[in-house]
Amino acid sequence: MDRSRLQEYATLLAKKGVAVIPGEEVWINANLDQVEFVRMVVEECYKAGAKKVRVRFSDNKISRLSYEYMALKDLKKVPEYTISEYRYMVKNLPSVLHIISDDPDAFKGIKQSTLSKSSLAVRKKIKPYRNKMDGKYKWCIAAVPSKEWANIIFPKLKEEDREDALWEAILNTCRVDGKAVQNWDKHNENLSNKCKALNEMDLQYLEYKSSNGTDFKVELIKGIRWGGGAELTSDKRIFNPNIPSEEVFTSPLSGSCEGLLVASKPLSYNGQLIDGFSIRFKDGKVSEVKAKKNQKLLEQMVSMDDGAGKLGEVALVPFDSPISNSGLLFYETLFDENAACHVALGAGFKELLPNGENVTTEEAKKLGLNDSMIHVDFMIGASDLEIVGTSFSGKKTVIFKNGNWAF
Repeated sequence: MDRSRLQEYATLLAKKGVAVIPGEEVWINANLDQVEFVRMVVEECYKAGAKKVRVRFSDNKISRLSYEYMALKDLKKVPEYTISEYRYMVKNLPSVLHIISDDPDAFKGIKQSTLSKSSLAVRKKIKPYRNKMDGKYKWCIAAVPSKEWANIIFPKLKEEDREDALWEAILNTCRVDGKAVQNWDKHNENLSNKCKALNEMDLQYLEYKSSNGTDFKVELIKGIRWGGGAELTSDKRIFNPNIPSEEVFTSPLSGSCEGLLVASKPLSYNGQLIDGFSIRFKDGKVSEVKAKKNQKLLEQMVSMDDGAGKLGEVALVPFDSPISNSGLLFYETLFDENAACHVALGAGFKELLPNGENVTTEEAKKLGLNDSMIHVDFMIGASDLEIVGTSFSGKKTVIFKNGNWAF
């Protein structure tokens, strides 16, 4: 892969992803697959003025060994040094860059109940700290290839060509073409204009219909805003939480939706793939799930806690988008969710509420925001998806037609 393009991507993540400002601290979480690229990002963060850059490496294979050999009671524990790190983050609010390169099948064969019970226990202990940081710090999720990930996406290519092919796909969908920073300035402006238009519509309901069986209606929270592209912290620092990103999103009213959503792409969850699935909602909560692959895992996911079976996000993504047009199934939510309209089960976005950065978790729940230990996106967009919005005054507007924006 051309080193100059990798350097441009590293610059993009530092300048537009976490948008480093002089004097701040940056934490980078990454797997061991692309150490050389991580070095590039570290240098770009320092060039942008970071006073300190900390890198925390992990490895899927090592994580798998933990699940294979550790007792469940030990997997459920959160060590004091981890809690100390979260306390430090709450106090100092470092910018955090997550560089993922996961293997979609990393935990295939691991007992599903072990994955679910251990992850739920850990999330319960760290969620209070995450809640205190919501809307107050800059973060970004981006991706680099791993050998295992490339093998799944490009099995027909020669083995030595697969990682380069995945690099090419990542860079293209992230608009890295020699003028990446300028591209993202323009892209952020376009997404901001869509948010502004939707906010002005003052929508109360969205109704989804598609020939694949999707027939669904969801209610939105009065006064909540739409977000997309660049976001702002409570002290007005700008950043891009996802690179790539094509979505405009908001959080619905918890417990107020009805109908059937049919997934249009597989879901990678806890290192395993859930495929060929649909979810039915009744009285605002999941009433039935069906899956051709990993039905039990899907059942466990929607019952993780009281909020796991309710929606925390609805997101609008045109079917005619760079990721969709690539024709690739990435088996990674960061990309696949930006190829199609999607929703998320679990926690909503407190920062989208009016004065959200100053709203407590309990206050947000009273306003109708869903709360949960999970936030799991799944894709429902299709080439014939139609979405009709109804405002609080009763005006109807076609939002999506034939899978794309209708305005």
